[in-house]
Amino acid sequence: MAFFKQNTNNKDAEMSFLQHLEAFRWHLVKSAAVVAVLAVLAFVFNDFLFDTIIFGPLQQHFISYRALCALGYKVGVGDAMCMTVKATHLQTLSASEQFFNHMWIAMVSGLILGFPYILWELWKFVKPALKDKEVGPVKVFILIASVLFLIGIAFGYFLLFPMSYNFLINYKVSSSGIVQTNNTFDDYISLISTMTLVSGIIFEMPILVYFLSRMTLITPAFMRKYRKHAVIIILIAAAIITPSPDVTSQMIVAIPMYLLYELSVFVSAWVVKKQNNNEK
Repeated sequence: MAFFKQNTNNKDAEMSFLQHLEAFRWHLVKSAAVVAVLAVLAFVFNDFLFDTIIFGPLQQHFISYRALCALGYKVGVGDAMCMTVKATHLQTLSASEQFFNHMWIAMVSGLILGFPYILWELWKFVKPALKDKEVGPVKVFILIASVLFLIGIAFGYFLLFPMSYNFLINYKVSSSGIVQTNNTFDDYISLISTMTLVSGIIFEMPILVYFLSRMTLITPAFMRKYRKHAVIIILIAAAIITPSPDVTSQMIVAIPMYLLYELSVFVSAWVVKKQNNNEK
C-alpha cells in the first residue's frame, strides 16, 4: 500500500506503509539513543547535577532569590520580595530512594537536553513528504518549538519552582507549631521535576494552538473572546504560586504566562489568515 511520496533530488519514490513505519522506528531509535547517552552523562556527573542544579533552590544564594530581592528594592517595595530559605535536610524513607531518584533525574536531564535533537529527528522524518515551499516554515517551527521548551524549563526552574517550594515548605495550617514539615527527598525530586517539565510543556502552547488552528478546532476570535477569562485564571495561578502578597512578585509570574497567551492568539490569527489566502 502506498503511503506518501518522498521527495528526493533524483526522483519521487513512494514508500509503503511498512517502510514508512520502519523509517519512523529508526528516527525514534536515534532519538532514544541520544537521550540515553545524555542521561548516562548526567548520571555520572551526579555531584554537579544535584549539588549545583537540583539542590540550587535550597541555597540562600540561589540566583533567583538574589535577583528577586534586588528587584524588590529597585521597585520600591523593600524586602517584600526577599525570601528566606528554610534550612532543611531532605529525608529518605527507603534504601532505594536515592538510587531510583538519581536515575529519574538523569533520565529527565537527558530528555530536556535531547529535546531539540528529538525535534530534529522528527523534522528529518517529515521533510521528504513536504513541498519545497513548506521546508523553510517547518525548519522555523522546529527552532521555535525547541526555544519555547527550553525557555519554559528555565521559567519553571528559576521562578515557578523556587516560589512554589518556599511557599509550600513554610505554609502552616495553624500557629501552634504542632505540625512540622520534614520534607523527603522523594517529594522534593517529584516536585522540582514535575513543575519544571510541566512548565516546559505549557510553553509549547503556541505550537499546540498552531495545530489546533490548522484543524479549525480553535480560532483567534474564540481566544480573544475568552481573553478576560484567561487573564483571571493566570492571575489566580500567579497568586497561588507566589509566596508574598505584593503585586510585583505576582506579576513576575503572571506576565510571561499572559504573553504566552497573546503569542498563541497571534499564531492562531496568522494560521487562519494564511488558510484564507490559500483558499482564494
